[in-house]
Amino acid sequence: MEEIKKVLEENQRRNALLQAVAYDPVSGKGCAGPRVLHGTQWLPQALLDECPHYDALSPLEQQRCRVRHDFEYWCATCATVIEKTSGRPVPFVLNAPQRRVAAEMERQRLAHMPVRIIMLKARQWGGSTLVQMYMAWMQLVRHKGWNSLICGHLHQTSRSIKGMYSLLLRHYPPHLPTDEDQPLAFRNFEGARDVQVLTGRECQVIVGTAMSEDAVRGYNLAMAHLTEVAFWPNTRKHSPHDVMRAVNGTVGRIEDSVIVLESTANGVGDFFHTEWLRAEAGRSDKTPIFVPWYEIEIYRSPVDDAEKLWAEMDEYEHKLWDNGLTLEMIQWYHDKRPDSLSHASMMAEFPTTATEAFVCSGNAVFALEHLDQLRHNCFAPLMCGDVEGDTRSVRNVHFVPASNGLLKVWKHPKPGERYVAAVDIGGRSDRADYSVIAVLCITDLRNHRPEVVAQWRGHIDHDLLAWKAAQIAELYNHALLIVESNTWESHESKSINGEFLLTMLRGAGVNLYQRDKQHSGFHTDVGNKSQIIHHLISCVRDQRYVEHDSEAVDEMMYYENQPNGGFGARSGHHDDILITRAIALWVVMIDEGYQPPQRTPITSRDKQYLIGEPHQLNLWGDT
Repeated sequence: MEEIKKVLEENQRRNALLQAVAYDPVSGKGCAGPRVLHGTQWLPQALLDECPHYDALSPLEQQRCRVRHDFEYWCATCATVIEKTSGRPVPFVLNAPQRRVAAEMERQRLAHMPVRIIMLKARQWGGSTLVQMYMAWMQLVRHKGWNSLICGHLHQTSRSIKGMYSLLLRHYPPHLPTDEDQPLAFRNFEGARDVQVLTGRECQVIVGTAMSEDAVRGYNLAMAHLTEVAFWPNTRKHSPHDVMRAVNGTVGRIEDSVIVLESTANGVGDFFHTEWLRAEAGRSDKTPIFVPWYEIEIYRSPVDDAEKLWAEMDEYEHKLWDNGLTLEMIQWYHDKRPDSLSHASMMAEFPTTATEAFVCSGNAVFALEHLDQLRHNCFAPLMCGDVEGDTRSVRNVHFVPASNGLLKVWKHPKPGERYVAAVDIGGRSDRADYSVIAVLCITDLRNHRPEVVAQWRGHIDHDLLAWKAAQIAELYNHALLIVESNTWESHESKSINGEFLLTMLRGAGVNLYQRDKQHSGFHTDVGNKSQIIHHLISCVRDQRYVEHDSEAVDEMMYYENQPNGGFGARSGHHDDILITRAIALWVVMIDEGYQPPQRTPITSRDKQYLIGEPHQLNLWGDT
């Protein structure tokens, strides 16, 4: 009882803080931006700077002057929206999340900066409505000829947002426009259905989709509202990057220009997620804004029995309390959860953090919190470069530093240490998968975790890759070389086949992994690929290996469960680095039955076979 009493007292304090934030957009109380108490109204400082004789103006001129500088006042007195609960047209009074986003947009505008926002949304709070109204304010009040774009993943999405604008015009105060001979209305622009002109303001409003990026380039835009960006198609013909290039190419970085990207999340690894991460890291021109479910006023329920709620709350809900939420917020969340198939689906629909929004909305294989732990040990390599040695040999191998080299070294080989090198075979062209050679230190696995110490990644002919891998493995104390041999065993390359390459490595004395007495290399199939991936998932979760390459963590972030039940990289991403970790960790931790092969002489039959290859290589590296 004593605990519940303290909880109720704290909850009362939290609710009092929420209610203490008074908001009245007509008087200006609680509105964004620098304001001055002028009589009974809190007016924007910019308004009084521009209109020092504000008191001497007529009421109509005062209103016209104020709406030019006070977005929230304009919303409440001039803009009309459809209320979600009743379906009736009502004045647009900003809710708490809308006020927070509007405050950031106004901060940038008042600082004479172009307005640039990327917004990650929970559902049903009016983020798209806010952005569209802000752009309408720019066109109806602040600028003539201020063209805008509405671009969604579907044409219907763009048109529904445009419909908000049409509703606004139907209910707009008739006395506010100064061009009385031209009432505000939309008309088609030269017969183009998706381009309309706002009469009286000479503004074009273009409605497009993510599949019409070429149309964007034909207009002089000042603003762009890019909605549900996470669901934009990413194909060879249509790419979100192409749309953004077109938008950035026509919307100048000038005052009062606006570009807003907004979306609910659709998993990790897509264009929107990548742009969000760039903004969070400060590497973008856009300010990231996330709106969690608990900021939305409709997501709160009365608490009839606080003691019962407190007893039923699980660890996650207690964490919500520890993070400052009220019991009314948690009661709503607690009551809503049974409607979802799982807590993950609940978090996808109503995320508490940005991480939840992205991870729970997709089909990610690896938990993002586990990847964050793995990333803690990532750092820039001590050396970049390559390896060199005698031609087609593992003799006289040494590092060659080069700033643009494809080999990254986090730790150099040490005498007495044991290493393993795993190879995933890619293609030769720039568009093909990469070939990767990853080296892990596996000394004393009882007391030390396997640790990534070096990695080569690039495009290369397969015969050159074989020697590259052999030389790197030799440099790391004659490391066990594990070749993922599917590519070599399943088909012939244009220049050389797999049996020849594996025979070449065996003959050169390479410490080559053999999966059985007859076969070298690690062969993945439907069954064992699932095993090695699940083993890698457990290694990441339990921090059973040390990763130093941030690109490896990125690949895991973009690795997904496929519709057919398998695993694969999200479209536009790779999994070659990930596979090397999965194979290496499986072999050294699970597959303990391997026996390093002894160097055996080449038989006459092998020699005859090798001579028939297009590249007649000397297995022993002799000149």
